[in-house]
Amino acid sequence: MSFQIIPAIDLIHGRCVRLYKGSFEQKTEYEISPAEQARVFENEGGDRIHVVDLDGARKGEPINLRTIAKICASVKIPIEVGGGVRKIEDAEKLFAIGVDRVILGTLAVEQPELLAEFLQKFGSEKVVVGLDARKDGTKLATRGWESATEIDVLDFAEKLVEIGVSRIIYTDIARDGTLTFPNFDMNERLVKTTNLKVIASGGVTDLAHLEILRKIGCEGAILGKALYENKISLEEIKQSL
Repeated sequence: MSFQIIPAIDLIHGRCVRLYKGSFEQKTEYEISPAEQARVFENEGGDRIHVVDLDGARKGEPINLRTIAKICASVKIPIEVGGGVRKIEDAEKLFAIGVDRVILGTLAVEQPELLAEFLQKFGSEKVVVGLDARKDGTKLATRGWESATEIDVLDFAEKLVEIGVSRIIYTDIARDGTLTFPNFDMNERLVKTTNLKVIASGGVTDLAHLEILRKIGCEGAILGKALYENKISLEEIKQSL
């Protein structure tokens, strides 16, 4: 499979936002509607769209379902959604409105037995685990990035393989929204020490970053602020990669 370019839409109260280092107190809100932004991303060549229900991540259940349904109805490319998916019923609601795959974060860390149920019911292509990390990108965080743990990212990734997970999204929270650079080291270690498909997120800013991530074996990369702030365009990426 070719290297996937995945633009992101983060939602608070039905609006497009970007957070700085995962802080809800440091957010930038954009005027464009989420559905219109999704159409822009599709027209410019995005392979799929990564949607995060930030309200849902904090509350522990999907909140922006109506907005997500509008996004799904607006485009033909696949939509993946994370944020507050803590029950089988939450995933069923998302799939019912057209979501292609769901992303589990807190649930995967706190209830691995329930993660196994998700995989059994929906299959490993429909269920992705989000590994969100602090402390130099090595320790997992949960509950909308607000709760720190001492769980090692690499150790946990190996356990995910045993459970039957096939794909993860790795985010170094300290780099998210910073327009700096991704955590290449951790992404490469995840690729090389597990047989998981790894999608990189956090700090992806330019073509050079994407080239490195592709070379180390990542399946794709998620871009957010770099697109919103016009540091790079999807059209430019598609022409160059």
